[in-house]
Amino acid sequence: MNPVYEKLLKCYECYKSKIDFAPEAAIVLGSGLGNFARAVDVKAELLYSEIEGFPVSTVPGHAGKFIFGYIHDVPVVLMQGRVHYYEGYPITDVVLPARLMKMMGAKILFLTNASGGINPAFHAGSLMLIQDHVSLFAPNPLIGPNIDELGTRFPDMSHVYDEDLQEIIRSTAKENDIELFEGIYAQLTGPSFESPAEIQMLHKLGVSAVGMSTVVEAIAANHMGMKICGVSCVSNLAAGMNSAPLTHEEVQEAANAVAPKFEKLLVESVMKFKDLI
Repeated sequence: MNPVYEKLLKCYECYKSKIDFAPEAAIVLGSGLGNFARAVDVKAELLYSEIEGFPVSTVPGHAGKFIFGYIHDVPVVLMQGRVHYYEGYPITDVVLPARLMKMMGAKILFLTNASGGINPAFHAGSLMLIQDHVSLFAPNPLIGPNIDELGTRFPDMSHVYDEDLQEIIRSTAKENDIELFEGIYAQLTGPSFESPAEIQMLHKLGVSAVGMSTVVEAIAANHMGMKICGVSCVSNLAAGMNSAPLTHEEVQEAANAVAPKFEKLLVESVMKFKDLI
């Protein structure tokens, strides 16, 4: 058996032995959304460290556990803290959580993150609906023998971010008077922030925001046939966009400041996802 798939199955069996809950939507909580669980009718929690072989997040502000419960009548699983490639894990471990949530039963994956803004119209605290992504800088998680049980060898990437889900998020933002930009997101490996020259290159490629996560998870979820959507919190302007040096503390502070609006957008949108599940 493919060792990557074997590891995934072991994680799934461990989950099944501990949790009796089948989510229909999965939400990956990025920086600033660590308290989102208060918006959920929580039924169970599972620490990543309690799942045999599961990668554990080492980043400040990432709690490291699954939370199971309901957003109104939608059963959800929250990933409170994600794993990043820059932490030293193989890329197959980075996307293992997304694959595991699909095996749990989730049909929709809502990805969130904190990012650096490249679009000059952005400001710290802007929210951006992810329309598409550029995947040129982090290893593709599908490299290696294809796991036929998960998906096809050459998955189509024409519509990774589901247009119906995008429209729900767009209309929800409008209804709640939440400013929502739209654009293309790029994932670089990190952990260093991007250089001004790299930001100029990304700008020329049409990228609006850049970060260190999300794209590889979207690729793996798309491979498994999930409906995907994503919103990025622009927590700082990227290198070269202003004269101030970038810090992780700045990212966390800006993400925390916009968190109430971000949380409302997530809750109200997920409530409407029910018709698409």
